[in-house]
Amino acid sequence: MFKASSKVRFSAAIITAVFAVALVPSTAAYAEATELDLGTASPFGVLGASTVTNTGDSVINGNLGVSPGTSITGFPPGIINGDTEATTAVATQAQSDALVAYNNAASQTPTPLGLDELSGKSLEPGVYSGGAISLNGSLVLEGTAESVWIFQAASTLLAASNSEITVTGGASVCNVFWQVGSSATIGTSATFVGTVLAYTSITANTGATIDGRLLALTGAVTLDDNLISVDETCDTTTPVETASPAITSSAPAAGETGTPYSHTVTATGTPAPTYSSSGTLPTGTTLDSATGVISGTPTTPGTFVFTITASNGATPDAIAEYSVAISAAATPTPTDDGSDEGTASEGNGTTDETATESTAAESTAVTSSAASTSAALLAESGLDPKPSLLAAGALLLLGAAMTISATRRKTAQ
Repeated sequence: MFKASSKVRFSAAIITAVFAVALVPSTAAYAEATELDLGTASPFGVLGASTVTNTGDSVINGNLGVSPGTSITGFPPGIINGDTEATTAVATQAQSDALVAYNNAASQTPTPLGLDELSGKSLEPGVYSGGAISLNGSLVLEGTAESVWIFQAASTLLAASNSEITVTGGASVCNVFWQVGSSATIGTSATFVGTVLAYTSITANTGATIDGRLLALTGAVTLDDNLISVDETCDTTTPVETASPAITSSAPAAGETGTPYSHTVTATGTPAPTYSSSGTLPTGTTLDSATGVISGTPTTPGTFVFTITASNGATPDAIAEYSVAISAAATPTPTDDGSDEGTASEGNGTTDETATESTAAESTAVTSSAASTSAALLAESGLDPKPSLLAAGALLLLGAAMTISATRRKTAQ
């Protein structure tokens, strides 16, 4: 009896231990998720990188933006109950903040791995990871107001047509995030919950509703008669103080054709402003919208009048008008190297011969004049102008004339 009783007591102890283990709740079934800070991307219901395209009567309860692309089409007939930011500093900053949130979501440690199909599951808060994540039916997320869910899809996310996500127990749709390595598709008439951070593109098919946000980091967002709503109770935005821009740089200097030109327009403001121009920049120069640098090599002289606008989404914009004179490049002045000096005395001697002939003729004329003058003087004095005397006087005057002529030649040389 003792042995049997001992066996019974031992068996009972084992059964009791098994039940005790079964009743102990799991304390580490899933990795705890940390809420993402979306920064300035928080107010956006839709944010695309290349384009945002809509078909039908989509309604966005939140902001709509695109950056660095410029194209937003389909509004109207689509309705935007918020601001539209097409390639503005606000949209650029929102994209930057969305990328930070994407990287944060990707860095959190998931438990368990390999959760590719979500249909039919009821998931507690945590970090869930899979390759290509699909939802072909219903998913229940049950938690409290502080609960956070992060789903990491290494490649794609596909919520099939008529699929549905339900959040219960006081949990908030603000705390559901989908980090997608490539593209996300939300099927026709699906009811989807949470913020989609897709590295490439997002497509919402006809009639799908999204209680959250669609944020595409490098590609397009395509809508078709959808309802996208940013829950007004969501508050994941880090407050950012904004300040309207003010241009602080001096006026651009004058330039010259053919000479490289550069001038930087600077402006204060939060967030940092971007720059645009109107009017006519000097021919051959351009404006860098991100840095405010006007640079290039002017090709045409003239006076160029243009306006630079610095904007960052905070009003008013900063506007400055400039007038820049571009002068023609100076023509070099030829340098006199003395190569023409002595030309008159070089060559075939024609000039020297001419000068000699001129001097000889001048001497002959002086001699003749001297002879006449001597004869006249002797006649007036009553003396007989003998030939010998006349010759002597003529010789004296000829010598004087030749001396004068030689002096002139030296002076000319």
